[in-house]
Amino acid sequence: MNTPHVALDLFPELPAPVHEKPKRAKRVAASRTLPQTAAQPVYDAPNLANPHATELASVLTAGAISKVAPDAAFLEAMAQQLEVQGDFRVLRRLKPQLSWPGAPTGSVTRVVVLDTETTGLDQGREKIIELAMLRVDIDNATGLPVGPVQVYDGLEDPGKPIPPEVVALTGIHDADVEGQHLDEARVAELLDGVDLVIAHNAGFDRPFVENRMAQFAHLNWACSFADIDWKAQGRGSAKLESLAQANGWFYDAHRAEMDCHALLAVLAQQLPAGAHTGLAQLLQAVSRPNYSLQATNAPFEAKDKLKARGYRWNAEQRVWHTRLKTDEELDAEYTWLKEHVYGQRRALVQLEKQDAKVRFSNRPGVVTHQQL
Repeated sequence: MNTPHVALDLFPELPAPVHEKPKRAKRVAASRTLPQTAAQPVYDAPNLANPHATELASVLTAGAISKVAPDAAFLEAMAQQLEVQGDFRVLRRLKPQLSWPGAPTGSVTRVVVLDTETTGLDQGREKIIELAMLRVDIDNATGLPVGPVQVYDGLEDPGKPIPPEVVALTGIHDADVEGQHLDEARVAELLDGVDLVIAHNAGFDRPFVENRMAQFAHLNWACSFADIDWKAQGRGSAKLESLAQANGWFYDAHRAEMDCHALLAVLAQQLPAGAHTGLAQLLQAVSRPNYSLQATNAPFEAKDKLKARGYRWNAEQRVWHTRLKTDEELDAEYTWLKEHVYGQRRALVQLEKQDAKVRFSNRPGVVTHQQL
């Protein structure tokens, strides 16, 4: 989201302050040694041309003009001045955007941005206590949201006490959800005609909502956590709060609707290492299948190589496996496995092809075997 530009030289001068404690004010003024003239108030609104802007910010921080109640424009001017100094970084509260400017230049993709809060992590036993959805159109040419955002946010009684750690994280108490039920008709209405569901941890959210409402199983899904390589984009963390902070925002996290607004705002920004938005990258990712490759019967002595390569151990199936995003990556992995794991011997590995309708769900894709 873009912060409106503020013309710093248009703000009126502030009136001279009224001090209730002359001694304290004198000490502050003496320590800052601000110039005074009869024709000009001591404290000007900060702007790039004001050589005393830094001193002004210091005086405001010290409370020397506590009787003045700065308006939003004045505070924004101060924030911009601090950012110009180079030694400060200002975070602004992220405000939900319910209408995105502009009109599509061509075709659009209709998406739902989704988030859940639950009683725990086990998708087989735990329940949803909050579901939030934002429905919006994405201009395929620009990768930007356009037009109005339709919002749904509902609570649901899980039929059991909410664990204390979940209450501490979300602020949702048993009394908040008592007798509450998700509005299934409204959810179905928002999903009608949707091309893609986006969640920041789709591997968590998708099984929960599919268990609750079968309609979610028939849709394409993308994951902004897994489908974008945030490390390659120069981000130190893929957590949504960290991504928002990298764009200069803070917000009240761990409530489903606000998390959805934050995710949409983050994905509407141009990626640092690309020429398109996060939304555009997700639209590209959903158009091609992913692969889950198992290094079947890999020798025990290859475990360190597999781990270093990024493979994960499935204790239940007792096999090393990895995920690949393109056919080129898959072909390269076949070559690497044959050379570094199987020592050029013949081997049969298992491949699962997953399209966007099964990815991040608990349902299998198309399973085949490949001879190396």
